[in-house]
Amino acid sequence: MADLKETKTDPKKQLWDEIDGVRAVMLGVPASGQHMQPMAPMPSREENRIWFFTKKDSDLVKAVAAGKAHMCLVSDDQDFHACVSGQLAENKSQQHIDRFWSSVVGAWFDGKDDPNLTMLELIPDHASVWASSDSSLRFGWEIAKANLSDSEPDLGFHTQFAM
Repeated sequence: MADLKETKTDPKKQLWDEIDGVRAVMLGVPASGQHMQPMAPMPSREENRIWFFTKKDSDLVKAVAAGKAHMCLVSDDQDFHACVSGQLAENKSQQHIDRFWSSVVGAWFDGKDDPNLTMLELIPDHASVWASSDSSLRFGWEIAKANLSDSEPDLGFHTQFAM
């Protein structure tokens, strides 16, 4: 659940907290002409990196050279949305394979030594986040208030920042 106060005072921390809590994000390289695709993020806050397991012959690995990547996420409660941009690189880091390996990841590969296993490393440089209240009462109040006045509903907070 998004914490509006934290999003206003420390949006970077809130973003990392939300990435920690999602199972999948949408990842893509817009200049490649390919659509974004769902990927499971493996965040490394201390490195300012987000890692992804993938196959060497995947569309994303082929798109890496095309330019900057975008990662979009929506929290499970749908009260936090973010778009993160940065450099995406193939990096078959054994340290990160060992660190993030799980039985879920293993379902797609023939073990950590699978010759088609690789990782993508997203080095984020900029983010835009939107946080809102998940209160249906507040939502209803804001919609009613906006319909009875010349104001727009105040349902959340948006900010952008360098990573």
